[in-house]
Amino acid sequence: MPYRPFMLSDALCAACWSAEFRSLGFVFGGHLRQLAHYVGPATWVGTLVVTLVVGLVVAGRWFVAARTRLVARTELVWQRVIRTPALQRLKVRHPRAWTLVAARFARGQYLGLHLTIGLAISVAGLWLFGGVTEDVIHHDSLTQFDATLLDWGRAHATPAGYAVFNAISLLGSAAAMTILALGVAFILALQRQWIVLGGWVAAFAGGGLLDQMLKVIIRRPRPPHAAAFLPHPSWSFPSGHAMGSLIGYGMLAYLLVVLWTHRRSVRISVVLGAALLIGAIGLSRLYLGVHYFSDVLGGYAAGVLWLSACVSGIEVARRRGVALQPPAPPNAH
Repeated sequence: MPYRPFMLSDALCAACWSAEFRSLGFVFGGHLRQLAHYVGPATWVGTLVVTLVVGLVVAGRWFVAARTRLVARTELVWQRVIRTPALQRLKVRHPRAWTLVAARFARGQYLGLHLTIGLAISVAGLWLFGGVTEDVIHHDSLTQFDATLLDWGRAHATPAGYAVFNAISLLGSAAAMTILALGVAFILALQRQWIVLGGWVAAFAGGGLLDQMLKVIIRRPRPPHAAAFLPHPSWSFPSGHAMGSLIGYGMLAYLLVVLWTHRRSVRISVVLGAALLIGAIGLSRLYLGVHYFSDVLGGYAAGVLWLSACVSGIEVARRRGVALQPPAPPNAH
């Protein structure tokens, strides 16, 4: 860079920096203790949000860039596996069973790869929920971490932080989920998307019923100071806000990606936005002290289980409808 433009730029930046910090010192100099009390939690929250966003963006870009290569490698590995002598003997001895298993990994069939992936995700969610529930019931090490995190969060909480996270928590409340469910259901009915509408209703109704059943079965008490933010008493495990927001906003992201847009950048933005909102709602429940960490984790696990089941059901029904459509008649000449 030439010497004169560099010196001019450097002098202007130094002047701006000096004026900015002197102004901050003049305005907030008498309130340093109060300012420090708010800066700490704000920095912590901002760091978590930035880390989550950056992680999701990097993971999304990597997956988009490597998707073709991953699919090719997966298919190559699958071809090597099915060519092994043991599987070839199984194919010859049990042709019907082989056809059934192979169809579960076919990408084009309505009972193929989508159903298999959905089943795998549901099993993973069930496994995680079972592990968390076992720790909660038997008061294992996870519950000790719950208490430690709850005490640390309460010690660093501020009135401004309570106000911010209470507003975020409202986005996952029963009222917000009801408005979302009814609004999208009305739009789907106007568009005559009956299969998707059935899955949408099943997701919200089944998720709410599952949450209430699990709370009554496990009957875990709320944290000690949760009553300050709760209009009425209820059980703590799993977190209904975490489960409901994952199911509700996860279904909304699925509908937007499938029915609304085909642009890859918009799809990635929709998924990242939904993930960020779901994570913020779960974090808000921890900050407010109305749930333990294991409550939120268990809510997410149960939500993944039910969301995957609903999305898989919709995809199977949609693809089955396409597969059963009669072929178009040939053009008459």
